[in-house]
Amino acid sequence: MSEKVIYEFQESVTVNASAQDVYGIVSDITRTGEWSPVCTSCWWDDEASAGVVGAWFTGRNVLPERTWETRSQVVSAEPGREFAWVVGGKFVRWGYTLTAVDAGTVLTESWELLPEGITMFGEKYGDQAPAQIADRTQQALSGIPKTLSAIKRIAESTP
Repeated sequence: MSEKVIYEFQESVTVNASAQDVYGIVSDITRTGEWSPVCTSCWWDDEASAGVVGAWFTGRNVLPERTWETRSQVVSAEPGREFAWVVGGKFVRWGYTLTAVDAGTVLTESWELLPEGITMFGEKYGDQAPAQIADRTQQALSGIPKTLSAIKRIAESTP
């Protein structure tokens, strides 16, 4: 019996802050290093288009065994509702959705390996693609709860 491969994952946390305030944090990609366990820094490729749909940014990722950069394109920028981007413009979709509730905001982080991403792993890694995909999937599954916990802490400590 084979194990089901997961190509998407999401998790939520309730943050004691307004959806607008939480959006202000998660949409500021230059702060990503404050909460991400892998992405240590990000910067807008063109400051003039920062934060809008279609804008590109670069992120530096660091793990003990390697360091790499990716370019991502913003695909959703709805203040107080959703901020999302796609790595390489077609490979992996990451995003935050925000829902106002009595206790503040339910913040959901999502990750999805897109069909083009699966194809890219196959082309880049050949027979090692399934292992590489499993590794990236595990990084997302273990990183999202850590990220949400850190964003919650930051949002709730911001005056």
